[in-house]
Amino acid sequence: MIRHIVFFSARRKEDVEVVRTGLLALGNIPHSSLFEVTLNTKVDPLSDEVDVVVYAEFADDAALAAYKAHPLYAQTTAKVKPLRELRYSADVVARG
Repeated sequence: MIRHIVFFSARRKEDVEVVRTGLLALGNIPHSSLFEVTLNTKVDPLSDEVDVVVYAEFADDAALAAYKAHPLYAQTTAKVKPLRELRYSADVVARG
């Protein structure tokens, strides 16, 4: 299983909810077994620049690749990218 985790910050604080709502559209793409978009609780003061977190699980690399190749992925990226300041992504293999 592949865990796909992406952290976003909005360029302007008033756009945080627009970014979150825009990213929710990615949940309509098939291929993930779990998909969530959540606001960062900002409990850790060293991570307060992250506003929104996308977490998804995929059966394998092929499922993740199919997700990223879906037209809705490109549409969502085009909508959200101008509103974001930073984006960090990690894809990790779950063990056990």
